Amino acid sequence: MTVMLSADQARRIALRAQGLLGAPDRRGGVRGVLRHLGAVQLDTISVLARSHELVPYARLGAVGRPAVEGAYWGSETTFEYWSHAACILPIEEWPLFAFRRRAYRGRGNLWGHQVPPETYRAVLDKLRAEGPLTSTGLGGAKRTAEWWDWSDTKIAVERALAFGDVVCTERRSWKRVYELAEQAVPAELYGQDLSDEECLRRLVAQAGAALGVATRADLMDHHRLKGTQVESVIEASGLVPVQVEGWAAAAWADPAALASEPRGRHRTTLLSPFDSLIWDRARTERIFGMTHRLEAYTPKHKRVHGYFAMPLLAGGRLVGRVDPAREGRTLVARQVSLEGPKFVAPLAEALREAAAWVGCDAVRVERLADEGLRPALEKLL
Repeated sequence: MTVMLSADQARRIALRAQGLLGAPDRRGGVRGVLRHLGAVQLDTISVLARSHELVPYARLGAVGRPAVEGAYWGSETTFEYWSHAACILPIEEWPLFAFRRRAYRGRGNLWGHQVPPETYRAVLDKLRAEGPLTSTGLGGAKRTAEWWDWSDTKIAVERALAFGDVVCTERRSWKRVYELAEQAVPAELYGQDLSDEECLRRLVAQAGAALGVATRADLMDHHRLKGTQVESVIEASGLVPVQVEGWAAAAWADPAALASEPRGRHRTTLLSPFDSLIWDRARTERIFGMTHRLEAYTPKHKRVHGYFAMPLLAGGRLVGRVDPAREGRTLVARQVSLEGPKFVAPLAEALREAAAWVGCDAVRVERLADEGLRPALEKLL
C-alpha cells in the first residue's frame, strides 16, 4: 500500500533529512554534514561567506570558518565534480560518478573545445612528475585576459577532470588544484568499476535519503539525472512510494525517514540560495510556499529582494528574506522582508548569529519592507 503523508509531515521529513530539524551532529562536524547531504554546491559569490561555508553554518551554527575550509580541502576525504552543479562530494562517492565520467569520455568534445592529444598527455605527465598543481602551475589557464579564453592546457586538464584521469581535492585562492586520480583517490575506491545501472541506483537512493521525500523531478534535480535514468532504477533503489497531500506528482521516501516521526528543535538561520534545502526552486515552492530566485545576475533596477537574498528559516518554515552585506565590522541588511511581527525575534537572532560568525559586532538594517517592524527589530538588535 502507498504511504500517505500530509504536507506538514513531508515538510518536516525534508527538514530532518537536510539536518535542519533535531539536534545537529556536532561530533561529525563539517565532514559529517557533507556525508549526510551527499553534495555541497560551490559558487563564486561571497557576501557573508561563500555558499559552501554557509551550508554547514546553517546546520551547526558558528563553526569556525578555518575548520570549514579544512574539512573540505586538502585532506583527500572529498573531491569536486559535477553533481547538482559544481559540488564538493565525499570521496566515498567517487565510484558513483563513473557513469558520468564514461558519458563525458564518450562525447569526447566537451564544451565545444578541441585540444591536441599531445597536450592532454603532457598535462598528465606533468602531474605525474610534479604532483598536484593549479592550472597556473601547469602552464597558465588563459590565452588572453578574457575569462572565457582558456589555454589548451586549461582545456586539457578540465577534460581530464571530466573524464576522471585527474581529480580536484583542493582549492587554493579559489583555484582548482589538480591531481592524478590514481594518486589522490584511495585504492579501494579508485579500483571500483560500477556499472551505469549501479551508479544510478545508488545515487537515486542517496538523493532520496538527502531529500527525505521527493518526486521524480526532485530526484532528477539532485544530481542532475535524466528522467529515464531515475525511472530505470527507482524500483531497485529501496525508496518507498508515498502520496503527499497537495502534491500533484507521485513521490518516494527514504524508508529511514518514515521509521519515526520527525521531531526536535528547529534551526533558526539564514540560508544560502544554493543550499540543498532550497536549490530546487520548484520543490521549495511546493514544500514551503516560497517563490525564491537568485537575483545576482538580474539588473539592479529589476531586483525585488536583492543581490543575494537569503531566505530566513525559522520554526521549520521560510518566513522572510535578507539581502546581506558587510561594511567593516558591521553586518548590513540592505533589504529585509518578513511575513509578520511574530518573526521579528527569529530574524534578530539570525542576524546577530550571522554577524558574530563573520566577525561583525554590529548590525544595521537599511530597507525594511514593513517599517512598522523597525522599533521592535532594532530593540532586539
